[in-house]
Amino acid sequence: MKRRKIKIIDLFAGVGGFRVAFERVNKEIGKDFFNVVWGNQWEPGKKVQYAAEIYSKRFKVTDKDFVNDDIAQVKTKDVPKHDMLVGGFPCQDYSVATTKKLSKGLEGKKGVLWWEIERIIREKKAIGEMPEFLLLENVDRLITSPAKQRGRDFAIMLTCLDLLGYMVEWRIIDASEYGFPQRRKRIYILGYKKDSSIYDSFKGDIESWVLKDGVFAETFDAQIKSNTKVEEVKLFKANKKKGKRPYYETIKQVSDNFNKSGKPKSPFKKAGVLYKGKVYTMDLQPVYKGEKWTLGKILITDESQIPPEFFILEEDKGKWIELKGAKAKPKVGKDANGKEYTYTYREGAVTFPDDLNRPSRTIITGEGGKGPSRFKHVILTPSGKWRRLTPVELERLDMFDDNHTEGYTPQTRAFLMGNALVVGVIENIAKGLYSKINKTEK
Repeated sequence: MKRRKIKIIDLFAGVGGFRVAFERVNKEIGKDFFNVVWGNQWEPGKKVQYAAEIYSKRFKVTDKDFVNDDIAQVKTKDVPKHDMLVGGFPCQDYSVATTKKLSKGLEGKKGVLWWEIERIIREKKAIGEMPEFLLLENVDRLITSPAKQRGRDFAIMLTCLDLLGYMVEWRIIDASEYGFPQRRKRIYILGYKKDSSIYDSFKGDIESWVLKDGVFAETFDAQIKSNTKVEEVKLFKANKKKGKRPYYETIKQVSDNFNKSGKPKSPFKKAGVLYKGKVYTMDLQPVYKGEKWTLGKILITDESQIPPEFFILEEDKGKWIELKGAKAKPKVGKDANGKEYTYTYREGAVTFPDDLNRPSRTIITGEGGKGPSRFKHVILTPSGKWRRLTPVELERLDMFDDNHTEGYTPQTRAFLMGNALVVGVIENIAKGLYSKINKTEK
């Protein structure tokens, strides 16, 4: 462990949330343990690549170790050898129902970016360079998509990772339930290569791994939710013929058949483990007794430091109140046969102004701009004024350093924070991974 260093590639890197977390953990443990050696960031359809520019400035990267190009155009041979692959891959359509010839693999409706992760791992494996660890982040609805085959997309990802040779654990974590200042719920997926020390440390006790022995358990205490149990989820049916199905045929079998009956609920729960083709899942209840951050704690309290544009004009207050309030409006829709019908569209009220004594609501990409909105945060200041959150306050809610995105318009900075993650969650996972490696490699 004294000489151990983890070389990391940072995919879909955004403004660098993963990298910030790793650098903070290195500083805390006093070791250069986590080392990002290469990264990629590309925003389709954007003339100015804001996130990539910020990443480049903040981490002083070169064209050799950071590529601002479509990942689909990046050849695996140009990705350096690494121990760990991380990425908050975009939450686009996960469908793999459309196929080319099986020998050429599967492709989704929109060139789904999961398949670029899979490609890099698979091609690195072919030359003996498969990463030892994986850390992926996505929206929590990943485990429920698509609507017609609940859980299929996640089942496909687990199948790929199983066939490639990984043990996997996942956890859906709401950052606010562990003391962080934002209610942001995401799924985090950890993979351990077969024959790695962490893989070999698993002794088959699922419940013990999830609650005590796994990497998530190192820093995210939890208990199995009352009146629930550990359940097994079958990914694919055994091949009746002798031998295993080819790689892509197995994936297609899962794509075609997983939850084909269309049950309204996904079989996947908030946490789980994949090991040697078997999947076990359960619902967890967070256990946390530490410091709790709230929206009020991260605010800039000196109103003289707030630019005038962030204060709500008196003439706009009525529109803000209307958009934030409950609604029940008649609307006209069309059924499958094109026949019109009337229904009532309902929306519940949004807390207005935002509660300063609780963690904030989730930041969305549309947080910026002066216009009234149902989803933007609005706070009541001590002087009795209403105002929106500044870019620095949004950075604090995602736990970046102040002015990480400095140099761009407030609207652009808000968009970037809406696309980012809560850095503190990744810090905790990294600490857990460091601890587990330290225990298993002695």
